[in-house]
Amino acid sequence: MLKIFTDTDTDITPVIAAEYGYSLISMPYSIDAKTVYPYEDFETFDAHAFYDMLRGGVLPTTSAISKERYIHYFEKDFREGNDILYVHFSRAMTNTFDVMDQAVAELKQKYPGTRFEEIDTKGITTISYNIVREVGDLVKAGKSLDQILDWAKEEVDHFAMYFFADDLKFFRRSGRVSGLAAAMGTLIGVRPIIHMSEEGKMVSVGTETGRLKAMTHLVNTVAQLGDRINEHRICIGHTDAPHIAHEVGKMIENKFGPQRIEYVDVNPTAGSHCGPNGVGVCFHAIHR
Repeated sequence: MLKIFTDTDTDITPVIAAEYGYSLISMPYSIDAKTVYPYEDFETFDAHAFYDMLRGGVLPTTSAISKERYIHYFEKDFREGNDILYVHFSRAMTNTFDVMDQAVAELKQKYPGTRFEEIDTKGITTISYNIVREVGDLVKAGKSLDQILDWAKEEVDHFAMYFFADDLKFFRRSGRVSGLAAAMGTLIGVRPIIHMSEEGKMVSVGTETGRLKAMTHLVNTVAQLGDRINEHRICIGHTDAPHIAHEVGKMIENKFGPQRIEYVDVNPTAGSHCGPNGVGVCFHAIHR
């Protein structure tokens, strides 16, 4: 039997996980030395309350999970001999998967013969959400594990994600965006445009002055890079900025006609690095 996993850094909620049969691995964040595991320490993510804390000056930190927690998540299916597929956020963004590799190696030694496969979405939050949903659709359609892995080899790099941040202090502190000048945060109204590279890293690819220009940049990028966008979801992620996200959605539909658009709350662990009022668009593309 095939058992599928994803993690909370992909923006997948327990409701959506249950729709596909995903087991959900919780990626933690910490506030005032208290570590919180999404959807284990709370049932529903209150995005507005969380991002309001950040607006008020709270700066959460994030960390890898332990080898023991990975063993806890996977051991039942190793013991039962199920094939395991884990669709996860980018390896290039964290050392947590080095710890996972240790756990998987230990479990393979204990339960030889169990198949463990991964799909690295080479992204985080909304781009990962889109890919996790597509993989879930393939599972529901009865595709085999090898067919799904073949799809991923061809398609993962055809999902593009472009977004802008509203307050650069969060990204400056995390140091997770290549090419982002620290001084840029002192320029009033400047918003960097960031994308997920084929290496699975966040890279600054330009700047816009003012929110409207940043929104227009996202829509124009969909026009330039979009490939068969009508056949796939367009996912618009936001950090407690639903009004901005829906405005971007309207701009896309005005340009391309009605689309299958989903609006996604960015999870709190990744949102700790993005800060509030950010918006991004994930779509099927010629390339990233």
